[in-house]
Amino acid sequence: MTAPVLGRRALGRALLARQHLLARTDQAPAALIHHLGGLQAQAAPQPPYLGLLARLDGFTPERLSTLIEQRAVVRVALQRGTIHLVTAEDCLTLRPLLQPMLEQALRTTYGKRLTGLDLDALAAEARALVEERPRTFQQLGALLAESRPDRDPAALAQAARCRLPLVQVPPRGLWGRGGPAAHTTAEAWLGRPLDPSPSPDDLVLRYLAAFGPASAADLRKWCGLAGLAPVLRRLAPRLAAFRDDQGRQLYDLPEAPRPDEDTPAPVRLVAPFDNLLLSHADRTRVLPEEYRGRVMTQNGIVHGTLLVDGLVAGTWRLTGEREVGVVPFAPLCRADRQAAEAEARRVLAFAGAGEDGAVRFEDGPG
Repeated sequence: MTAPVLGRRALGRALLARQHLLARTDQAPAALIHHLGGLQAQAAPQPPYLGLLARLDGFTPERLSTLIEQRAVVRVALQRGTIHLVTAEDCLTLRPLLQPMLEQALRTTYGKRLTGLDLDALAAEARALVEERPRTFQQLGALLAESRPDRDPAALAQAARCRLPLVQVPPRGLWGRGGPAAHTTAEAWLGRPLDPSPSPDDLVLRYLAAFGPASAADLRKWCGLAGLAPVLRRLAPRLAAFRDDQGRQLYDLPEAPRPDEDTPAPVRLVAPFDNLLLSHADRTRVLPEEYRGRVMTQNGIVHGTLLVDGLVAGTWRLTGEREVGVVPFAPLCRADRQAAEAEARRVLAFAGAGEDGAVRFEDGPG
């Protein structure tokens, strides 16, 4: 039988439903972080907090900061080699699964500067240094270079980052507080070893639960890991099969939500660097191609986005704790503008601005 076709609008509604952007949830923050497979956290500290705020009812900054301080969630390099905020359990499971991707990224970026280096010995020395006390990459690279004076300290630190599951320790990532990106190993911080036999099947199924329906190319875009297409094919008898309007094969969990394409989608302010925009090879289910360059800059910045009727329709930014600036890409109708302002004021209340906060709508590129 020919697989049913899902158009962009239907795919967008399915994605928004699983991301809790059609209706907010009252889940515990850690449970939602687990469901999402982590939150992109390259920029500290705002994006994960704002990502949860868009999806959770009753969320306050202290709820996430407490989880970080209690070591229930950690900041660690995972999908696509970028820093993600994940549960402690996911850190121990996902990090070894994604090791091949990190190795490839290290070879691509620093290979020539590491030629002839004993990476196992370097990793052992780096482990002792960061487990003695948390170190920044600058500190770690300088210490590793003491016995390797002909090597680039930055490359040495990145080799350690690749070979070791390095987590960033507080106060890094805490709301309203600052701190350097200092690292120790996940094993030392969490008091447990990495999962010795993590399942790629679980990785695929969890991705589909949060981001499906999706293709093998989408899965690779989300995590950066090659070689998962055979896993999808092996799991296919357990999955629902679809095609998009370009004829591409899509997979999904049979019981996952796939709302009607005409399901109303509320106005939302999505966090900067949110995985909603970074987890598919074809992002047009939520990001119109004509707006991509206004959302994702050449220097790697991904702006916070305004969603209207399920699609990116502008950008936004929280400035300090007192102002939210919203930049629609086209004029908003009165109802959508009022909804956007209400979402912006929700952000200001979250940030502690109270009634002193300001919402500014402006024209121009994001």
